[in-house]
Amino acid sequence: MKKCLVLLMSILLCAGSVFASDAPESADIEPPAQAETNASADNAVRNYSQDIAGVVRDFLIDDDWKFTFDDERGVFSFGLALHSKMKHVDYSVIVRDTSYSVYAISPLNADIDDADMMSNITEFICRANYGLRNGNFEVDMRDGEIRYKTYVNCDGLLPSRDIVEASIVIPGLTFKRYAPGLLDVIFKGTSAADAIKQCED
Repeated sequence: MKKCLVLLMSILLCAGSVFASDAPESADIEPPAQAETNASADNAVRNYSQDIAGVVRDFLIDDDWKFTFDDERGVFSFGLALHSKMKHVDYSVIVRDTSYSVYAISPLNADIDDADMMSNITEFICRANYGLRNGNFEVDMRDGEIRYKTYVNCDGLLPSRDIVEASIVIPGLTFKRYAPGLLDVIFKGTSAADAIKQCED
């Protein structure tokens, strides 16, 4: 019972950051590398801005990223090697009609059957998100997936190259900074407070 209460408190504390998806478009945000977890989302053809996709594509090509593009759903997929304890993250860039979101996804999930770990992970993410200026960490309480998201509103304008670059680079840099603490929470049971201190000192 105590473990359940601790986990519930952590979930409530993270209400503003865990799955802080950009509603009302939340049905479209799941990365293609994972099974769709939203009942209203599927792999069907959907509308997205060709112009926004073109700007993102131009940046990826010019910057020599190796990527694939699902032209039926407007989704870019690629990976990024990190010079960190976490060696790489997987990326999904989901283009919509007037916006796009970038997701950097950890190759390691938290263990949803371990109440102490899930409590610690949610606290770690709440502490990490506090003060972040561009984007946020998210954790899926259903399967333990951990990811970092940036969102770019393109309503009425196209993003500049600098904006696209920042939206893609920031998730990787943020993962690089927080990966050591995140892995210590998962594998060593380090407290969230100590793990964050290690990352931010």
